[in-house]
Amino acid sequence: MTTTTATPAGTEREGGRVLLPTAGSARTWAAVRELLRPHRGLATCGFAVMVAATAVGLLTQPLLGRIVDLVAGRSPADALTLPATLLVLVAVTQGAGTTLGLSLISRLGETVLARLRERFVERALLLPLEQVEKAGSGDLTSRVTGDVSQVAEAVRTALPELARSLLAIVLTLGALAVLDWRFLLAALLAVPIQAHTARWYVRNAVPLYAEQRIASGAQQQQLLDSIGGATTVRAFRLEAEHTERVTRRSWSAVELTMRGVRLVLRFYSRLHLAEYTGLAAVLVVGFLLVRSGSTSIGTATAAALYFHSLFAPVNSALVLVDDAQSAAASLARLVGVADEPSHQQPEHPVEPADRQGPVVMVKGVGHAYEAGRPVLHDVDLVLRPGERVALVGASGAGKTTLAKLIAGIHRPTTGSVRLAVPGRDTTGPTVALVTQEVHVFSGPLADDLRLARPDADDADLREALAGVDALTWAEALPDGLRTVVGEGGHRLTATQTQQLALARLILADPPIAVLDEATAEAGSTGARTLENATLRAIEGRTALVVAHRLTQAATADRVVVMDGGRVVESGGHDELRAAGGTYAALWEAWSDTRSSAPPQPPTHDAPTI
Repeated sequence: MTTTTATPAGTEREGGRVLLPTAGSARTWAAVRELLRPHRGLATCGFAVMVAATAVGLLTQPLLGRIVDLVAGRSPADALTLPATLLVLVAVTQGAGTTLGLSLISRLGETVLARLRERFVERALLLPLEQVEKAGSGDLTSRVTGDVSQVAEAVRTALPELARSLLAIVLTLGALAVLDWRFLLAALLAVPIQAHTARWYVRNAVPLYAEQRIASGAQQQQLLDSIGGATTVRAFRLEAEHTERVTRRSWSAVELTMRGVRLVLRFYSRLHLAEYTGLAAVLVVGFLLVRSGSTSIGTATAAALYFHSLFAPVNSALVLVDDAQSAAASLARLVGVADEPSHQQPEHPVEPADRQGPVVMVKGVGHAYEAGRPVLHDVDLVLRPGERVALVGASGAGKTTLAKLIAGIHRPTTGSVRLAVPGRDTTGPTVALVTQEVHVFSGPLADDLRLARPDADDADLREALAGVDALTWAEALPDGLRTVVGEGGHRLTATQTQQLALARLILADPPIAVLDEATAEAGSTGARTLENATLRAIEGRTALVVAHRLTQAATADRVVVMDGGRVVESGGHDELRAAGGTYAALWEAWSDTRSSAPPQPPTHDAPTI
């Protein structure tokens, strides 16, 4: 169990992952009250209308009992006119009042749900990247999709029905007491069975539904891993292993679902026993009271009808316990994220500097994603104004981690990263990060570009696209810059997607750019195009380029070589080759690979490192 400032939240583990927090029961309902507080007027109005409509509906049973008494007393037919007319008025009034009340309650529920969604999305977007990575994207995805849908469905259907059912139960029991207190006592014989059933169900359902939510997240994570990494899975002939993993996760979810079905069936059977017990008791009491002359046949009939009318609301209320428990489990997962402290992207200290001063100063930086397992060790690095530095090294050397620390995505565990920007307003953004994973947002291409600069006009957009050799294909799209791209729109190639990211960089115009293998996804065909586009995009900026290809390092102002989380070499391309160290070995290995490879078209580039 972990706690935030005022929001206890559970942290669970699944398959080695540290899942995102889940709020405790007390905190979940406290959050609901906080969300409801600004809408107390709407809640009071909706409740009052529902009470009035339900109370009017309770006049049905006494009117039917009056008709029974009139018929039993052989009254003339015209005596039935008044109670029959009143029955019609009761039905119309109850229907109109219930419709209005349910609409008010639904509006309340949707308003609160919308606010919860806003809080959830706001916090989810600001979660530390390390936290999301440890949980796995499947955990967050399942909350955004499955849990939000579960709560939304409960708000739209279960909440109004539950409110109506509870009101009907309370007021009907009150009406039974008005007829005769002995009818009420007879009806209450069903309560112990129902209460025991509800407690038994809640005790078993709460942990079961929590397990189902976790299993769903694990299943979704496995699907994301297997489908998203399909190329690697096929390359290493791991199809059978990943199919078995997906099957195992899926069967785990199925087994939990079947446990839930069996639980619900037992729940219903116990409810039927309570109904039969209560109805039999009311009928016996009615018979005894009529025989003793204490009440009329019509009143006994009304009492039996009252209890029978409780079947639907009681069953609805108790059945909704099922939906409520599932929704509560989902709600706790949403509140757990919504209650997370707001983690703005960490800002490095920014200081003004003269034109000759350094721009990026990395001093004694160490970093560990998990305690005791550092990935960077005492790294020192200085980037000067306008300098283009290539960061190279074997996989796992710490290049991406260092790049993200400089970009401000992570905070260093030890040491510091400081920025000094000549002639720059230090309150504005100073660093932009471009990675190989670029998301194309659904909508017009122009809107996607304006994410970097909302006030950019079409001329600015065309200039940025031209700067990365993308204007030709952009204008050739069916609707030019107005063409819808992204999900459901025109599909962009990997090269075009990366050019879009570089055009955003030009529009954002930061003094410092960090590129983390930004040309990796394009493959050999588009690599030359992207490398040229990258050079133009970072022109005039201080740039750190995590080099995917050694050709990028060869043209850089300076090459920084990392190994085992440490900077082991730094210097120019020719200088490092001559030194015969790590970089020289990398270059020699690349050269050997290139010379032994089959002849390739001139546009193809060097292999990756």
